[in-house]
Amino acid sequence: MNLFKTSMRELRSFLILWLTQALSSLGSSMTNFALIIWSYQQHGSALITALLSVCTYVPYVVMSIFAGALSDKWNKKITMLISDSFAALCTVAVLVLLKTGRLEIWHLYCLNALNGLMNTIQQPASDVTISLLTPKKHYQKVSGMRSFSNSLINIMTPIIATTLLTLTSMDMVIAFDLLTFAIAFISLLCFVKIPEVQCENTQKESVLQSAKNGLLFLKRNRGILNLILFLAAINFTASMYNATLPAMLLSREGDGEVALGIINTVTGIAMLVGSFFASILPAPKSRVRMICNALLLSMSTENFFLAFGKSIPVLCIGTVLGWIAIPIMSSNMDVLFRNYIPIEMQGRVYSARNTLQFFTIPIGYFLGGLLVDKVFEPFMALQQSGGILTIIFGMGKGSGAAFLFFILGIVGVLTCLIFRKNTHIWQLEK
Repeated sequence: MNLFKTSMRELRSFLILWLTQALSSLGSSMTNFALIIWSYQQHGSALITALLSVCTYVPYVVMSIFAGALSDKWNKKITMLISDSFAALCTVAVLVLLKTGRLEIWHLYCLNALNGLMNTIQQPASDVTISLLTPKKHYQKVSGMRSFSNSLINIMTPIIATTLLTLTSMDMVIAFDLLTFAIAFISLLCFVKIPEVQCENTQKESVLQSAKNGLLFLKRNRGILNLILFLAAINFTASMYNATLPAMLLSREGDGEVALGIINTVTGIAMLVGSFFASILPAPKSRVRMICNALLLSMSTENFFLAFGKSIPVLCIGTVLGWIAIPIMSSNMDVLFRNYIPIEMQGRVYSARNTLQFFTIPIGYFLGGLLVDKVFEPFMALQQSGGILTIIFGMGKGSGAAFLFFILGIVGVLTCLIFRKNTHIWQLEK
């Protein structure tokens, strides 16, 4: 009990920030979930829906490498408050357009792009803030707790959003989003004190020089760089998965929205369980091995279950296998980064990481939506009933998406096997 009380005192500021920001993230996720359903109902296109995420990630990836330099120079609290306020204004804009009957898909593209731009600055500031508020001995515990909240958000988002959409309207989803933002804003402003890291060299550096130093750090530390590139390759497959999943499930007659909600909820439950283990497990003998094994389990199971599964229970089994180890992977990678990268360099290095690790996401979303709409669905529509492909992947809309999941499963497994042999990554164990 004394140990517990000591930990609570040491993590007080982190706990306030974590709980309120997680609540705000729940509100934002509910709005995004509702808008994805709205988009697919309006247009019935995987590509048009996937472009919502593309527009969010493109400015994020392009500008991230410079944002870390600004994050290391600027006050972390002010940076986070301004970024969160801008995101809330974008949500208000959606509400106004919706109430006036003028909401169009291109409005969402523009607003998502602006949100992505602000996230480039907010994300590295938030990452460094976690390091500043957390004693090193609690890094793994804190990482597990963050995974836990993300998992809980994945569970609650479809449940609450679908309930509100069914019983009320999109207005209530957005109102909940704005309420959670207000709680997080006031808590950060009034109850969280973030210590500043003073570094004269950082203050004197130009933005370009700071961005260059972040890249040079990665160049000198090939293990960290190659681990980031490993995640970039995984993100490519995962983003194609994210673009394909709504197209396959929402094409189901009668229960499309329910199926999507169930899969998202099961994803959250699996990650919740994984986060629990990530929080309580002792440090593994090999963090690199844990990362590689977790990703191999994910890539070698879920996509194949989605490709061959015809019922929701089977899809749920695949979802559990695909996501349960991800929080354990994430927490071990987070500890590696925080221990390996000096805190005065973390903003710049995390920003360089964001550019390299996430640049594949908009490509994957765009390619996934394009392949579903223009290649796999038309191809499966030409197949004769009783053919081997129709027996395996089904017929009608959604069968092309199932075929694509099969391809993604193969690509994911090969990616894990290739990077598992990278010697620079294994040198991080030393």
